[in-house]
Amino acid sequence: MAGHGGSKRVIYAALAGNLAIALTKFGAAAFTGSSAMLSEGVHSLVDTGNGGLLLYGMHRAARPADLTHPFGHGRELYFWSFIVALLVFALGAGVSFYEGVVHMMAPEPVANVKVNYIVLGLSFLFEGSSWLVALKEFRQQKGKQGWLRAVRSSKDPSVYTVLFEDSAALLGLIIAFAGILAAELLEMPELDGAASIGIGVVLGATAIFLARESKGLLIGEPAAPAVERQVLAIVQKDPAVQKANGVLTVHMGPTEIVAGLSIEFEDHLTAPEIEACVERLEAQLKQEMPEITRLFVKPQTTGTWQKRRKLIEAASDPVLD
Repeated sequence: MAGHGGSKRVIYAALAGNLAIALTKFGAAAFTGSSAMLSEGVHSLVDTGNGGLLLYGMHRAARPADLTHPFGHGRELYFWSFIVALLVFALGAGVSFYEGVVHMMAPEPVANVKVNYIVLGLSFLFEGSSWLVALKEFRQQKGKQGWLRAVRSSKDPSVYTVLFEDSAALLGLIIAFAGILAAELLEMPELDGAASIGIGVVLGATAIFLARESKGLLIGEPAAPAVERQVLAIVQKDPAVQKANGVLTVHMGPTEIVAGLSIEFEDHLTAPEIEACVERLEAQLKQEMPEITRLFVKPQTTGTWQKRRKLIEAASDPVLD
């Protein structure tokens, strides 16, 4: 689980900011009675807990393989990312929507509105700083890919989860400001509750998207095509390999890949020579591609591999991918 230094830096930055912001928002909500501010406080508190869960997931995922988990514990990070998405939906979106409905049914004017504006401004500054840290790290990870494509293809949910949470937080702050300002100018306290509902909708949409991405990682996603091509190129260079037919891969963690190779060996090779070739390939891949943590080799003719590949492609459903 190497290579998580940047991810942890992003999470620590988000944790520090969200905890301070949550306490400030709750204080402002108690002082002014604003529903939108209370929803924002719950949102920041949930984000703080989510950061802690992501760090816990990283810690659990770093444990080595054992008898009960022979491929390691890398997917623990995916599990806790899924839990984070559920918490955003259940606590963040649920509480915000409930508070909004209650305050729309029994509206109360917001007192000391200036306090809310000050808190919202400071919160936007702190959230923006955390968002910039996450954005910088994600830009380094995505390379030349588009933003949505980069999220869909990413195998490390820690950075984009924080980025989406911070983006939702900034949008929530804008909605809260608009709701409180409109309620004050139009003398319609119901709009404060409507802003809380709007925040709930934003959090719900964010949670659904994050849960969908985490589901794909939990089920098992293949390595990037470039990674698979590199594996095949390395294998094809070995003199004992007549043809590297193909490779099937699955991510067990952000930097942990299990690969299954289909290889057609030279016809004159004996069993010990094939075994020696497999050992050479394992050593070569370990040196050049340390993310390949497990390698399985199956001697197979080209025709057999092609038939199996067609069956896999026929079984895939593009609607559900």
